[in-house]
Amino acid sequence: MAATSAHQSIMLRFLTSLFGRKPGSAAAGAAAPDLPRPETTTYVVGDLHGRADLLELILELIDAHIGGSGARDPQLVFIGDYIDHGPDSAGVLTRLRELTRDFPENVTCLMGDHERMLLDFLADPAQRGPRWLRAGGAETLTGYRIDADDLTANAPPEAWDKAAARLAAALTQETRDWLEGLPLSWSSGNLWAVHAGADPSRPMDDQTARVLLWGHPEFDSAPRGDEAWIAHGHVPRDTPEARDGRIALDTGAWSTGRLTAAAIKPDGTHAFLQT
Repeated sequence: MAATSAHQSIMLRFLTSLFGRKPGSAAAGAAAPDLPRPETTTYVVGDLHGRADLLELILELIDAHIGGSGARDPQLVFIGDYIDHGPDSAGVLTRLRELTRDFPENVTCLMGDHERMLLDFLADPAQRGPRWLRAGGAETLTGYRIDADDLTANAPPEAWDKAAARLAAALTQETRDWLEGLPLSWSSGNLWAVHAGADPSRPMDDQTARVLLWGHPEFDSAPRGDEAWIAHGHVPRDTPEARDGRIALDTGAWSTGRLTAAAIKPDGTHAFLQT
């Protein structure tokens, strides 16, 4: 218990360093109209998928970038898909809840489709469970010490109900409420962060939950009629990319070990940080 308390104390000091810098004026310079321009320096972090170890590493990289760039009052946005596939979904959720609790003005966690699938499983285990397990939910159950071996497509409803009850107890009601309350988007200036994408024919404040969580077939190909830049994850790719109003950040961290964050300044300049 003493070791745990010491670790929490070290973590709190680190996070206080991360966000404790007082606001100051942004760097001077004209902002180009075709670049993402958040009101303050913003760090958007890609899909974590159970990699609590990489979460620690990316926080260290962000802290070093803040110190090197002189960023003031930075915003930190996590883009969803915190669970499934990787080995420590529980650790990721615990750390993110601590971040949003301790720094509510600076840290935002968005909902991803995997969080939505978990919540749907808890609400309707037998109907929603098989799809979630095929999408990586078995690893989340295992991480919470719940055996998923018997949860086959032919498993009786009682087996799914039992697994859901055990997961609900392991998560705690507080974590479940936190997950239910995660927003689907975040914006500052002309920069938006969503999990999966957006309908290019509709304004960003008029998107459906389904599109924000699951994407849109024309998101990657059709141009937008506004100046919005959209940082997103959802679809893994070999390298991050920022072009044509889109900033793609999912680099398959759970399998590749490469977790990516975009550091975006108010003048539109950006850099990718990667574990």
